[in-house]
Order: sequence, then C-alpha cells, then structure tokens
Amino acid sequence: MMTYTRFVGPAVACLALTLSGTAFAQQKLYGLNTGKAASGQPILVGSVVGKTGPDDFSAGALAAKAYFDCVNSNGGINGRPIQFLIEDDQWKPEVAGQVASKLVKDRGVVALVGNGSFVEMTVNAKLYEQENVAVVASACAVRECFEAKNIASTNQGPVPSNIAAVQWAIEKLGTKKVACIGLNIPSNGVWSCNLTNEWLKEKGLSGVSVLMNPGAPDANSALLEAVASGADTFLMSLPAGLAQAFLKAGQDQNLRDKYKWVAPTPLYKQGIPESIGAYWGDKVHVAIELTKWDGAGPDGKRWLAVMDKYGAKSDPRDTFSQAGFVSANIFVDALLKMDPKKIDRANVTKALKAVKNYRTDLLCGPWYFGDADFHQPNHASMIVTITKTGFKSETGCFDPSGKYFDKIRAMEKAQKLTGS
Repeated sequence: MMTYTRFVGPAVACLALTLSGTAFAQQKLYGLNTGKAASGQPILVGSVVGKTGPDDFSAGALAAKAYFDCVNSNGGINGRPIQFLIEDDQWKPEVAGQVASKLVKDRGVVALVGNGSFVEMTVNAKLYEQENVAVVASACAVRECFEAKNIASTNQGPVPSNIAAVQWAIEKLGTKKVACIGLNIPSNGVWSCNLTNEWLKEKGLSGVSVLMNPGAPDANSALLEAVASGADTFLMSLPAGLAQAFLKAGQDQNLRDKYKWVAPTPLYKQGIPESIGAYWGDKVHVAIELTKWDGAGPDGKRWLAVMDKYGAKSDPRDTFSQAGFVSANIFVDALLKMDPKKIDRANVTKALKAVKNYRTDLLCGPWYFGDADFHQPNHASMIVTITKTGFKSETGCFDPSGKYFDKIRAMEKAQKLTGS
C-alpha cells in the first residue's frame, strides 16, 4: 500500500508575496533585498540542455535564468551577479561533449544548474567529476545522472516516475502486465524500462519493453508491438511530444477502453489536455515528479510570480520549470552563505555537496546533494489524471515501494541526508 506524506519548508524568496497561514507571514525578500542591480565581478554558471531535437528540455534552465535575473536585480550574490550560460546539445552526443567542455574548461564555470537532456549526462558525467564541477540538474533522463558523484537533480528521472505510475495502476486499475514504451537509448529507455520490468517481476507481475528509434520514432509501429505483447497497460515513458503521438495512434485504432494508459511526468504539461483531446479525458494517468504546479504553496507562488515577472510568456510552466527554479534556489542559497571573494569552483562544489535536508513545498520530500557515489534525492511522487480540461489529483505525495528505493533510503539514513 502507498503512504502519503507531505514535506513543506521555506526557501530563499525573490519576490514580494503575501502568504496565508500561521507558519508564513508576509515576506518581502529579494535575495539580498537591496532593490539594486548587482554590479560586481560576474559568477559564471553554465547549463546544458537538449533544446533542438525530438523534444525541448530547456524549461529547467529557463526557470533558473528567470530566478537568477531576479536575484541579479536585487543585489546578486553579495554584490556579484550570476552570468548564466546555456548551451544546446541538440540531442547529439558529440555536441553535448563539445558544449560541456566549452563551459567547464574554456569558460571556467563554477557549477552547472538546470541541466536537462536525454544524452548529455551520459557523455559528460566523467568530465564533471574529473573537473570537480557540481551539477544541480532539473531534467535528468539518463542513468549516468543518478549514478554519478558530481550530479544531483531536483527531478526524479524516468525510473521512480515510471514505477510510481505502475504501482498506482496495479493498486487502482488492476494492472497485471505492462508494456513500457521508451526510446532505444541504452542509458534512457533501455535502462528505465528494464528496471521497471524488474520491479514488476519483484511484485510477481510481468513487463515488456517496446523501444522506439530516437532518430526516427514510429508511434504506430510501437503501438502495434505493445498490443502484440499481451500487456493490459501501456506505460508511455517518452517525452511529451512522442507520448502524444503514441496516444494519437491509439485513438486512430480506437483502443482507449481496451487498455490502461499511464505515463511519467512529461505529460504533465500545460496544453496537453487540449492537445490530446476530449477522447482521452479521464483515461490517462500521470506520475508527477514535483508537486502540482497550481501555486498552492509558498514556493509554488514564488515560482509562478518569478516566471511571470522575469521569464518569457513562452517559457513553460511545468514540472521541469519547477525543478529548474528549485535548482536555482538551492544554488543561490548555498552561495549566499559564502564569502563572495572565495567563490570559485572548488569552494562552490564543496558548498553544494554539503546541502542536505533542503525543504520546499515544490518537492514531496527533503532534497540533498551529499558526497555520495549515486544521487536520487527526489523519489516521491503524486498521481494526476488528464481530464478534458485539465488535471485531476488522484493522490498526495507517496514513496513507491521496492528494492530500488530501499537502497536509496538506506544511503540517505546512513549519511543523515534527509533529517528523518
């Protein structure tokens, strides 16, 4: 059974907000709250995203940029502005290596914040460790992101999100066999679907992987393979655009009521209900990796307010945007405690790795970096259902069960990273 918990805590604010409740009074905090633009020596910070390709994974970096612009307008990091450099890996491994080397070796960034990609961590995880640069990512989608010493992400990645969706489907929809539809990328779809299938086997159930060619994805062929597998549930472990194409193929075959349809967080995105249409209302269930983006909590309100004031109207307001905002907050909070004259890569990496028990209402649980060999600080989920007009909550926050999570919780307890 699932147990539902909610963790709420303060973070550095960067906009005047009126917050209700006894725990939070009116806050007017703008980083340093000077009301004046920072004018000292810039602090170089980088980000690598997969913007040009099968889908756009730049939302986290755009949210981080909005928050950094807010901080820079109000004193910066003890007088020093953040100069934020965003590079597009184009979903190409060779480009990912080139742009990361440019940021880390040529430009000398002190850290990377808001990274989001299906390829770059696979290529660059060793570089980040060798160069002692810390990465607070926001849209990790590959194994290396979660199995590296110098990378910790505020999003979950596909494995916890997949498993949460499947666990809920088993308990609420009667799922028995799952077809995991993913991209045929060894460190993404192959990895995440394999671990989901292992989790199902652990529960006495079965799963099969249906993998699409990332260079030329064919949703119709994937659907036919999934149907032929004998599965009763389709887990769309795909970027939002490809998941929509898979649903379109299912609608063309009028398969809505013959199968159960679940997905990890990419389908939790503004415009999705309208895009997939009324046909799918109340039939598609999504495990989201952060809390709902309705701005109900104090940090949720701050995120939306910062995006409205400092972001572009076209910048997404979605899970990965939330994650980028949290990543930027973590980074700024850590640097504001440092001597501005001693902000260099070595000291920033040390400060970020010291972060533990970081709490915000945008996450279901406390976040940490820590000095560990692997990092999975965000592993609790919520379930929403796509309706004809929006998203309906099905659960509060819950931590999925299973051996995969037992290992994570044991590490957290041993290193006292979550304060629980």
